[in-house]
Amino acid sequence: MLEFQLVKFIYNQKYNMTMFENLTKTELYTILTGVFTACLIISNTVASKTFVLFSFTLPSAVLIFPVIYIISDVLAEVYGYEKARRVIILGFFMNLVAVIYYNIAIWLPAPSFFENAAAFEIVLGSTFRLLIAGFAAYIVGSLVNAKLMTYLKEWNEDKLFFRCIVSTLFGEGLDALIFITIGFFGTMPTEALAVMIIVQALFKTVYEIIVYPVTRKVIVGVKELPEI
Repeated sequence: MLEFQLVKFIYNQKYNMTMFENLTKTELYTILTGVFTACLIISNTVASKTFVLFSFTLPSAVLIFPVIYIISDVLAEVYGYEKARRVIILGFFMNLVAVIYYNIAIWLPAPSFFENAAAFEIVLGSTFRLLIAGFAAYIVGSLVNAKLMTYLKEWNEDKLFFRCIVSTLFGEGLDALIFITIGFFGTMPTEALAVMIIVQALFKTVYEIIVYPVTRKVIVGVKELPEI
């Protein structure tokens, strides 16, 4: 899992076991930005594919999207809201670039021997409705998560678990509410829509709770790195 690799990486920094023994917080910020952006683009690429979990229907993005919120927690906790916000905005524009290029690739005429043009378009050609839903949900949910994380830190810096879980619950809750409402309203019964929103938000929050020990180790490890 991505987080375990980050923990191993930071652990090795502490004991001079890798070629990156002089890594600083500034340099790690760049790495986290890249990982965050990559996870965001992947999650939006697979978002239209749903799966069934214990009779509940969920978008495939729920499997990787919580990683984005975990990295957001690390960024907000260690670097502050403003730097976390920059990464969130950068992720938004990089995802927009990806979507634009997907559509350019779809628009380009395929050679006669390429038989998978239709499948390519189905996979990468998200509808305008899902595109708006994903962008709106991401911006609101991510910024609320980061802002709440830093706000609660000012209130009580010691309760890291509480801050991580509460910020995720609100951020993921708003993300699920906005994305599913805009993206799927009118395509399924209202009851099913509400269940999908609740289950998705809870799934992502439970995910955060399960991996919290790793999140905490990552945050502690990053805080021990030199500033510059």
